[in-house]
Amino acid sequence: MPAKTAPTGYSRLQITLHWLVFALIAQQYLFKDAMSAAWDRITDGLEAGFDPLVLAHVTGGALVMIFALWRLTLRARCGVPPAIEASKVQGILAKLTHAGLYALMILMPLSGSVAWFGGVEAAAQGHNVLKIALLALVALHVVGALYHQFVLRDGTVARMRRAQG
Repeated sequence: MPAKTAPTGYSRLQITLHWLVFALIAQQYLFKDAMSAAWDRITDGLEAGFDPLVLAHVTGGALVMIFALWRLTLRARCGVPPAIEASKVQGILAKLTHAGLYALMILMPLSGSVAWFGGVEAAAQGHNVLKIALLALVALHVVGALYHQFVLRDGTVARMRRAQG
């Protein structure tokens, strides 16, 4: 069986899922205050009541996890283009950042679900710690993309804008 060659770019589906996850993570931070307020009411023994922003946060988190798992499945089945590395250290940093992002896109919805649906305070606290880690990795990811775009000018960002073979 011949070896599978790496694609030259990301598929349209991979790109769409990337930007959907980006938008969902952004909206998670927009709706976090409503979720925090509802959690505070529940931990104070009060009724949370229905809040569409809480529903948006719960649904958004579930979608982030589903789309992250879908993206990982696509990576395994279709592959990804080879990394454009400016140095070995940057290549390792990029791999660790991506691994961390995928781990957090799965762990955060899980911890949030255990907290919200199970009422587990430790899961809520873990969720808040993971939130900080996710923000840090997203920031590092964006800085890396901007570095590739404006310093190295190597076309890395273009691969996440246009589908290729």
